[in-house]
Amino acid sequence: MPEAATAPAARATIGDSEFDRDTALTRRAPGVYDIDLSAGWTIISAVNGGYLLAVLGRALADALPHADPFTISAHYLTASQPGPAVVRTDVVRTGRTLSTGQASLVQYDDEGREVERIRVLASYGDLDALPDDVRTTARPPAIPPLEHCFGPEDGPAPVDGSSAIADRLMLKLDPSTLGWALGQPSGKGEMRAWFGLADGRDPDPLSLLLAVDALPPTAFEIGLKGWVPTVELTVHVRCRPAPGPLRVSITTRNLAGGFLEEDAEVWDSADRLVAQSRQLARVRLG
Repeated sequence: MPEAATAPAARATIGDSEFDRDTALTRRAPGVYDIDLSAGWTIISAVNGGYLLAVLGRALADALPHADPFTISAHYLTASQPGPAVVRTDVVRTGRTLSTGQASLVQYDDEGREVERIRVLASYGDLDALPDDVRTTARPPAIPPLEHCFGPEDGPAPVDGSSAIADRLMLKLDPSTLGWALGQPSGKGEMRAWFGLADGRDPDPLSLLLAVDALPPTAFEIGLKGWVPTVELTVHVRCRPAPGPLRVSITTRNLAGGFLEEDAEVWDSADRLVAQSRQLARVRLG
């Protein structure tokens, strides 16, 4: 009797994937949530900022009467570490179409003192209730087909420290933004890639908060090395993404005083601009 073929791995669904499990919180009291930050979303030695933003975004979706983030601004105060954390939310205002809240994530040091890691202010609404009228001059980024792009598995050994987040992403970088990986950075502050979750989960508004901060820093293609910590990150979610891989384009136009900006656009499989962001990050010069 012939040996049975191995069944293909089932695609994860929204609500039942590693991303959903690792951003899930336990409500301790109204507006207070416990979570164990997963080591699976670390890069070098810190928890990824997009993952952290998704954690706070999920807490606010529970605390506010509206479920979808429209705009969320985060200030990263200290580097988060894998392990227990507490998220506190506060409802600032509720309205018919928008509600606004703030949230902070804290951890505890070795002496038991509370350390605030990140604080956000956000407005939430209902993306499905938005009108269909779109007037834009924006165009999707020109990225080669996915099979002609390259991921972490195609390159040399990972960077020193943890690169666990790479195992949880489907990330295929545009070859024209990969000079840094070959020791030949272009000098342009550009990074473009196909993006998805490795388990096949389709994108939703919450995962867009991860997508804008999941690519290698544009500083690498400028010719800089090392950690590029986020100081502030603002994300605008424009519509609910269609199923399928996303295209992410990030550009930096100005590096000055040891800080640079990263402007990101996220496009879905239906050629819609589904999210935009800007972050301010520090770079190590010299």
